Amino acid sequence: MEIPSKYDPKRVEEHWYAYWSEHDYFSSKPDEREPYTIVIPPPNVTGVLHMGHMLNNTIQDVLIRRARLLGKNACWVPGMDHASIATEAKVVAKLKADGVDKSKLSRDEFLKHAWDWTNEYGGVILQQLKKLGCSCDWERTKFTMDDDMSASVIKVFVDLYNKGLIYRGYRMVNWDPEAKTTLSDEEVIYEERQGNLYYLSYAIEDSDEKVTIATTRPETILGDTAICINPNDERYHHLRGKKAIVPISGRVIPIIEDEYVDVEFGTGCLKVTPAHDENDKNLGDKHGLDVVDIFNEDATLNSFGLHYEGKDRFVVRKEISKELEEKGFLVKTEQHTNKVGTSERTKAVIEPRLSDQWFLKMENLSKPALDGVLETKDVKLYPSKFDNTYRHWMQNIRDWNISRQLWWGQQIPAYYYGDGKEDFVVAETAEEALELAKAKKPELQLSDLRQDPDVLDTWFSSWLWPISVFGGILEPENDEVNYYYPTNDLVTGPDILFFWVARMIIAGYEYRGKRPFENVYLTGLVRDKQRRKMSKSLGNSPDALKLIEDFGADGVRVGLLLSSAAGNDLLFDEALCQQGANFANKIWNAFRLVKGWEVADIPQPEAAQKGIEWYKAKFNQTLVEIEDHFSKYRISDALMATYKLVWDDFCSWLLEIVKPEYQKPIDQKTYNEVLALFEENLKLLHPFMPFLTEEVWQHIAERTPEDALIVSQWPDAKEVDSALIADFDFASEVISGVRTIRKEKNIPQKDALELFVLNAEGVDSDMDAIIIKLGNLSRLETVDASLDGALTFRVKSNEYFIPMSGAIDVEAEIAKITEELNYTKGFLKSVEKKLSNERFVNNAPEQVVEMERKKAADAEAKIETLEKSLASLQ
Repeated sequence: MEIPSKYDPKRVEEHWYAYWSEHDYFSSKPDEREPYTIVIPPPNVTGVLHMGHMLNNTIQDVLIRRARLLGKNACWVPGMDHASIATEAKVVAKLKADGVDKSKLSRDEFLKHAWDWTNEYGGVILQQLKKLGCSCDWERTKFTMDDDMSASVIKVFVDLYNKGLIYRGYRMVNWDPEAKTTLSDEEVIYEERQGNLYYLSYAIEDSDEKVTIATTRPETILGDTAICINPNDERYHHLRGKKAIVPISGRVIPIIEDEYVDVEFGTGCLKVTPAHDENDKNLGDKHGLDVVDIFNEDATLNSFGLHYEGKDRFVVRKEISKELEEKGFLVKTEQHTNKVGTSERTKAVIEPRLSDQWFLKMENLSKPALDGVLETKDVKLYPSKFDNTYRHWMQNIRDWNISRQLWWGQQIPAYYYGDGKEDFVVAETAEEALELAKAKKPELQLSDLRQDPDVLDTWFSSWLWPISVFGGILEPENDEVNYYYPTNDLVTGPDILFFWVARMIIAGYEYRGKRPFENVYLTGLVRDKQRRKMSKSLGNSPDALKLIEDFGADGVRVGLLLSSAAGNDLLFDEALCQQGANFANKIWNAFRLVKGWEVADIPQPEAAQKGIEWYKAKFNQTLVEIEDHFSKYRISDALMATYKLVWDDFCSWLLEIVKPEYQKPIDQKTYNEVLALFEENLKLLHPFMPFLTEEVWQHIAERTPEDALIVSQWPDAKEVDSALIADFDFASEVISGVRTIRKEKNIPQKDALELFVLNAEGVDSDMDAIIIKLGNLSRLETVDASLDGALTFRVKSNEYFIPMSGAIDVEAEIAKITEELNYTKGFLKSVEKKLSNERFVNNAPEQVVEMERKKAADAEAKIETLEKSLASLQ
């Protein structure tokens, strides 16, 4: 094949991805090999590729491609999450744009629209992942709403209910008024916001006295059912047993006593609104208070909101505070900062709301998962700093609110057969439910059953993901789950360590008696170079697909990984992608250079032989380092070690050592060995840069599909010759010394120089051939004494001399050094004058004086060097 002059990422990426797919390199079936399994953190079906996905999936692809090269049966299962809240919101918005109101549709009609939307727009992100080079087993693609996946979720719900772990309870929950559903505690984000503290005056019944109460939410006074004082607060002893009148509504409410009240906060009096605050609800239960809910499900006020009925809560807050002021109930307002709960999905401010919901008891269920990470280390988190986060969450775990007031998702398999709250049965099908219900009410028909309208929390399906993708819930002993489970590595973000990771571990121990994965690699957040989190609202998140178009997939992959350390936030800069693209071009040009050499049957030069021996040793040393990085999930460090090996050691050193003289051929042995080493480099690079490496690999030689790089073999680490590497490092310093003198004295590389070394004890002359070639030396000899009239440099204890006669204009060099010497002496004199001034030394800041002393010392050292150089030339 003809080698193009320029590397064309777009053509290469399309060609090789199609080739890999055509030959089924990504597919996996159980066999006698060791399995290596990753399940993708399923992106939302609504999702498109963003920088977080790019990082996360690049890391997964690196791991899976390396496992394939290691000869393992690599299986990467892709898929998508149905994302109840996000998807339902998108479908509702689309219907609204089309003039359709969800409330006018039946459940089945709405679900048809949801499936139409999913089939049209869903899965875009999976197609985009192919552009990045992700080598997923696409035939295994799963969706959390697939029939078998939904059946798994329902089976688990019924099982947990039968074990007494799922219950229905009337509780205070987090209500998202925009999505009109409950949220679990973990789906609520708390933000500090600036608001007001309103001081309101409540009249005491049958008295002229008033009591002042502070609240951040004046609209909720319409739901007040008591005022509470601390029994130890002497200021309010006289109010015991009395009643107060709620402003505006005029309702009469009792004054109760409880030590819960903080006498230091506000006025020491607390309004109690049991329907709209969890702590108030607890107080209400304790004291038998009424519960008055003033909100509709969309957080507009209901009939208990009086003349504010139908208005939004935040509109009412402004209007009622104005009314309170006009009627003399508002004493004063103060600015107040408090934490406000918002919905992770819709960003709406959460309302505490009393509601009948389904809960999963977590305390005992979570114990094996707590021990598995922190005690037995059955599951390891990378970096381990997240162990403490995990411990805190798991030791403070609360029952999981698993029901959602939505239609998109797995409908809860509870069937009501009567009017009472407890008149229900739980079963996998309506037919099974009827049989259970008939035991309580024999005359029942199927049509008498009414299924609970709520669906399950999306996480209640994805917590089964590593098991359910292999059919392990429906068929616990099937060949696939027994072969692939437990999986090996999970790559995800720390923001879902509890939402998803911890819950998968819980489900793994409960349903397989085993961990779901061995290692959890937690990536950081992708931030811009100003350390801001990337987001659409800030406009600082680049278009992921455009980056691939501009820099090539390999360039973007390298750019992402160069700036990414496990668990630390990634400071992304497009310049890193340019660096990745430059690296790809460097490798391409190095390959074209080698393939462009004419080959002849001539003896191998000593320099080439020694250079190849050294590079093999260096390769083995780096391979050991890379293996160590991979074992500790330091993926970016593994890439950096590979990058330096290829760019510095291979391209900058080895190719220069073996390169034939201008218009002369290279010997066959060296050529073959260099290409073989190039192939070994490509194997190390392939997980990071799959497209470029496959392209170069296929150009090196004719290959059958069985010989493709993607299914070749990862190099075996051999014993490292450390002495050889040390000798070369010494030789490279000598070469650098020669090159520095050439640069400083403007001596062309084509002009040969002589080099003499004093005190050459312990230097291996094996490297002389390399020093002679790369330094372009006509001779390299050891001497017993210093040479006059020569320029010098040192490498460790050795002193090197380059005679200058003929190579430079000695008179001009003397004049140049003399001028520099005089200038430096003058500079030293001015600094010494300043330091001899007592006022300056005594009054100037210590660091300023110290800096001047350093200037003097540096100038003295420079004068000594210049005088030595001058003496050698005269």
